Amino acid sequence: MSAEGLPTHAAGSLEEGPLDAFRAAATTGVFEVDPPYIPTAPEIAALADFPDRFSDRELSWVRFNQRVLELAEDPELPLLERTRFLAIFTSNLDEFFMVRVAGLKRRIAADVAVRSASGHLPREVLDRIWVHTTELMQRHATHFADVIVPALEAEGIQLLRWEQLDRDEQKFCKKLFKERVFPVLTPLAVDPAHPFPYISGLSLNIAVLIRDPKSGKEHFARVKVPPIFDRFVALGNQRFVPLEDVIGEHLKRLFPGMEVLEAHTFRVTRNEDLEVEEDDAENLLAALEKELLRRKFGPPVRLEVEQSINDRVLDLLVSELGVTQQEVVRLPGPLDLRGLNDIADLSRDDLKYPTFVPKTHQQLAPVESASPVDVFKAMRRGNVLLHHPYDSFATSVQRFIEQAAADPHVLAIKQTLYRTSGDSPIIDALIDAAEAGKQVLVLVEIKARFDESNNIRWARKLEHAGCHVVYGLVGLKTHCKLAMVVREEPEGIRRYTHIGTGNYNPKTARFYEDFGLLTNDQAIGEDVAHLFNNLSGWSRNASYDELLVAPDSVRNGLIEQIHVEIGNHRSGLPAEIRLKANSIVDEAVIDSLYLASREGVPVKLLVRGICALRPGVPGLSETIEVRSVLGRFLEHSRVFWFANGGAPTAWIGSADMMHRNLDRRVEVLVRLPEQRLIDEIGLLFDLAFDPETDAWTAGPDDVWTRHRGSQHLQELLIGSRKRRGAAKT
Repeated sequence: MSAEGLPTHAAGSLEEGPLDAFRAAATTGVFEVDPPYIPTAPEIAALADFPDRFSDRELSWVRFNQRVLELAEDPELPLLERTRFLAIFTSNLDEFFMVRVAGLKRRIAADVAVRSASGHLPREVLDRIWVHTTELMQRHATHFADVIVPALEAEGIQLLRWEQLDRDEQKFCKKLFKERVFPVLTPLAVDPAHPFPYISGLSLNIAVLIRDPKSGKEHFARVKVPPIFDRFVALGNQRFVPLEDVIGEHLKRLFPGMEVLEAHTFRVTRNEDLEVEEDDAENLLAALEKELLRRKFGPPVRLEVEQSINDRVLDLLVSELGVTQQEVVRLPGPLDLRGLNDIADLSRDDLKYPTFVPKTHQQLAPVESASPVDVFKAMRRGNVLLHHPYDSFATSVQRFIEQAAADPHVLAIKQTLYRTSGDSPIIDALIDAAEAGKQVLVLVEIKARFDESNNIRWARKLEHAGCHVVYGLVGLKTHCKLAMVVREEPEGIRRYTHIGTGNYNPKTARFYEDFGLLTNDQAIGEDVAHLFNNLSGWSRNASYDELLVAPDSVRNGLIEQIHVEIGNHRSGLPAEIRLKANSIVDEAVIDSLYLASREGVPVKLLVRGICALRPGVPGLSETIEVRSVLGRFLEHSRVFWFANGGAPTAWIGSADMMHRNLDRRVEVLVRLPEQRLIDEIGLLFDLAFDPETDAWTAGPDDVWTRHRGSQHLQELLIGSRKRRGAAKT
């Protein structure tokens, strides 16, 4: 505890030099006047009256994945979309265990018994995680078996087990096994001459108990289900059987002369988070590649087994894998329902969301000719606020980069890449630009979690083409989404800039909800140019006119604006705060929002995933409302809107309200330069918090309750784009 009796929790919290931090915000160069309000020490100390004011971030994430499961359980959604949400639930939980649970286990093993901001020790959090996730995994498996499978069957899509196949289908599977599957399989025995094999993370495996008929001795063997084949074998007429059933029925071919007594599927989740000390490595690429190899051998954190597994076999798995009984989850088969994505991809439009094709933004749509619009001319006519996937990525951001690559007047292109697709036209355009003699700078973040291998490959491809490739700043991930084009024009050099909330990935741009600003604003362009120089060279300019940049000024800048709202409210001026983010965890930001609420400032938070703030707590957060919108698109944008005394301001950018984003990443927020763009952001919040909009609402007890309204935010936005009548992509 600090001298004032406040918990000394995470970096950046209010307790760590609060007045100095708040005053420092006024020197970032973003705000032109001294703030009308700076919290006093007693006001800050009063927050200690609410020691449980922060929800636990890990448990909040579990509640988010519960909301995903509730979408799968929603009978009003199209059936194949519900099936896909079951797959998403599985993959979400896999990553949670690989990263977050693995991290808790590391802290416990290292005896780092530091309480989190929520007041819980790592062991306490881990125990609660297991209670909630085990319940959700059982609920997920039961819903699949008891609801989704029968519902699919009623629609002519049958997910069968081996005993349900007819004779012709069994003969087909026998032939398939003999010709394609059997040659790939490698049974691994366990005996004194054969140690227990390594089980790779997330692989599906069959534990086989066999017996020698001569000696009567029993043996254990493991067979890995090959991931190169479809998870569900198509039998024709939309009938499917799990691949492990086909293998399990033909195990005798793998163990000739032996009796196959039992076969059970199991699956291991391992610690797959990366630990790279790049400042100690001469070559970050080499260090990361080495770490990727180590990842494959991370310690296990979860063992999923079929309910029918033999106790002796389970005891062997537990002993050899080194998991605890708490980490064993018994589930009805089939395990690993990520494969349901293949079922959800079936050509059954009658069981999916109505088709939506992103529209070309009206400012970028050709008026008369059928040829593509000149993006640079459109940007000179006015700033363009893009909202993906409603506005087409291909005819906006992608066309911006492609046109720049082909334009002889373009001198240079500078861009950050955090994640992109394997066949990205963005990459191709940058290569074309470099080969045409343009100066191309690409800042590739090769430490983007689970995309490291892809990013290493593309970094080398860009280097070979002549691009200048840099890897950002030591100790920081570069997560900001920036692209700048330098063009020679009759009146001189002009900068064209794109700043976004999402990655330069044409594939995810079709189903990730994100904002992006295409602008010819020279003040923004100059700021972005300085930032690129900071990232690629030795310059150090921490002051920007139109940007907030982490780790220098995002936290302080946003807190400063929150204080402006408090001051405006005290002065009787319009005051309101509206934030949209994937996660809100940072204690300093949350405490500032609590201070605003205690003053009576209305606060609306639209949060997709983790929210450590407790809304509606008497005396603390009575004016704060927290909502979560989930649906066909993944809500991904980060947006910050402030009433600002009647002259609203809005910011968009890459930063979530988390320690990693505000302290250990390069993040950028840009202030929207026109009132019409700010009004568009305001309309988004109006729709999201409309009482008739379908959403989940958080309560002070960390319980999220679904409010079923008559309208859905995403469907409203789809409808608005259709009504615009813009050209199709």
